[in-house]
Amino acid sequence: MRRSIRVLAFTLAAIVTAAAARAHDTWLLPAKFRAAAGGKVELALTSGMAYPASETAIDPARIERSGLRLGGKTTALTVGEKGKDSLALAGAIPSAGVATLFVELHPRTLDLTPEEVEEYLAEIGAPPSVRERYLAAPAPRRWRETYTKHAKTFVRVGEASADRSWAEPLGLAFELVPEGDPTALKPGQELAVRLLRGGKPAAGMAIGLVREGSPEGVLRTSDGAGRATFPLPRAGRWLLRATELRPVDGKDVDWESDFATLTFEVP
Repeated sequence: MRRSIRVLAFTLAAIVTAAAARAHDTWLLPAKFRAAAGGKVELALTSGMAYPASETAIDPARIERSGLRLGGKTTALTVGEKGKDSLALAGAIPSAGVATLFVELHPRTLDLTPEEVEEYLAEIGAPPSVRERYLAAPAPRRWRETYTKHAKTFVRVGEASADRSWAEPLGLAFELVPEGDPTALKPGQELAVRLLRGGKPAAGMAIGLVREGSPEGVLRTSDGAGRATFPLPRAGRWLLRATELRPVDGKDVDWESDFATLTFEVP
């Protein structure tokens, strides 16, 4: 997994503006965030360091499960061609509503050098306890991590006024859930989200927000209910991201992690 430096300076209020909000994230991005009933939605699944620029195509074999939920019904996404920098997916949209689309990938394992560890922990806004545990290990220190990625996005189909399924968790192992309709946002509004781990609030965790083409990002910490609120000053495509690291006492792996991303558009 390739990484880039994203230095995010924390304040005591845990409200942060970053000079370089870049990281190696995996996201699901629709070709259009608006669609008509009876058609289909086309998406790209990719990893990259500068959202929304595609960089690495996800291998179809890595998909553990995927789906499109609309009006309480969930159907699997169709896997298309693996291109140079993204994997094509598609889903049928038979009726009006707010379509929630998602992908969960199979776990993978990687090793990081000490220099990469420092960059990585800054990128994801890891709590001090993670660095302290790592530094407490005897030299030569090893960082071997098994990570799992979970990506979501939303597409508005027709008027969609009566469909509130977007507010319901999908049951992903690690998940960002919006509290307001993510397809009805306007510049100047705020978006509140809940971060869930196994369906329960994930408190005290860093959640980052970055807008397409912007060198700056915002990092906030979830409260006791797993909730955080973000301003949306401008139109554009946005990415929310969060990472949870857990120490593992084993011979083969030192850490386990889950990555959650959520993409949406402010027209």
